[in-house]
Amino acid sequence: MLAIVVAVFSIAGMIKGTIGLGLPAVSMGLLSLVMTPFQAATLLIIPSMITNFWQLFAEGQVFKLIKRFWPLLIGIIVGSIWSVFPTLGHGSFKSEALLGGMLALYGVYGLCAKNMPNLAPQEKWLSPFMGYLGGALTVATGVVVIPVVPYLQSLHLKRDDLVQSLGLAFTVSTICLAIYLHLNPVKDIPIDYKLSLIALIPSLIGMWLGTKIRYRIPEQKFRKVFFAGLVIFGGYMVSHQLGWI
Repeated sequence: MLAIVVAVFSIAGMIKGTIGLGLPAVSMGLLSLVMTPFQAATLLIIPSMITNFWQLFAEGQVFKLIKRFWPLLIGIIVGSIWSVFPTLGHGSFKSEALLGGMLALYGVYGLCAKNMPNLAPQEKWLSPFMGYLGGALTVATGVVVIPVVPYLQSLHLKRDDLVQSLGLAFTVSTICLAIYLHLNPVKDIPIDYKLSLIALIPSLIGMWLGTKIRYRIPEQKFRKVFFAGLVIFGGYMVSHQLGWI
């Protein structure tokens, strides 16, 4: 299990270092093949928290972004408390299928990202709604991707502001997920903070390698391969969990 965790977080960290996102999605997707999504989410807490803080505070203007996106952040918090979806580890709902669907949608979005409309004029009322859905899906799948990532990218922010905004949303979502997992334990599935801390090391090494890779291969080519892989992988998870294959 230790070898699997190290390998998964090394790959996920490398992808995050290369394109700026993907650590939770890749980690949850791969780990859910060998453990429950609830257990996988517990391992994600410390690596996600540290790497998101790194991303958030890499540049200035943090308080400026909080002032702008506080409705989105409040929505994430509310969604994680009162989720309309079945949550991780509870009930008979196959959260693996929902996670697979999220990954597939994420992949489709990534392949079509250049065609995203400009939603900045609707930001005032869209932010709390998108935040709520993001928070609700975070405690349901362990991943904050849809719709927060495409929504922030549709606002046509400057590159540094976009990276920090994603880091801000990811940080708040990870905190909410950690609180949820702590307050809603699943019988016979302990929260392994020690293994989560160990997972931080390959995550950081992977991020460092990813920054090196970023300058050696065309980013757009890498993104296409990555997102196409998510579509295939997510589709497989959905089909497998629903008994189609």
